[in-house]
Amino acid sequence: MEKGYSKLVNIQGLILISITLSGCALPFGGYGEQGMSRKEFTQYVEKVFRLQNSITSEVMVLTEDDDSKKHKALLQAEQQMLEACGPLNEFVSRKSDGLSVGLFLKRRVEKSAIDCERETQEVKSLLTEQWH
Repeated sequence: MEKGYSKLVNIQGLILISITLSGCALPFGGYGEQGMSRKEFTQYVEKVFRLQNSITSEVMVLTEDDDSKKHKALLQAEQQMLEACGPLNEFVSRKSDGLSVGLFLKRRVEKSAIDCERETQEVKSLLTEQWH
């Protein structure tokens, strides 16, 4: 596991709470595409982040044999997942490095959380097929 990646996993709870403290929701509209409360959105994003980290670890273990042809679909799906989860991972990385996180990035996290979860579930499904 990469050094920076393990650092992200260790601080996730603290970092995700700061998303909701930003006040990035639209007035009366709630957070995310589903209009969740602050608490619900924090829990949802943390769940998505944990799932994505877990799935990434599983992909790393499964693809250790470096047979990229055997795992082509899985690796492509993982790449899509990483792109969809990019704002969330960038947010956590910046916070863990002590860098500022602007409102624009917080909004990108809010807007991308559902896509991140969807792509992560797709990789999870492919992993299930390949493990069994």
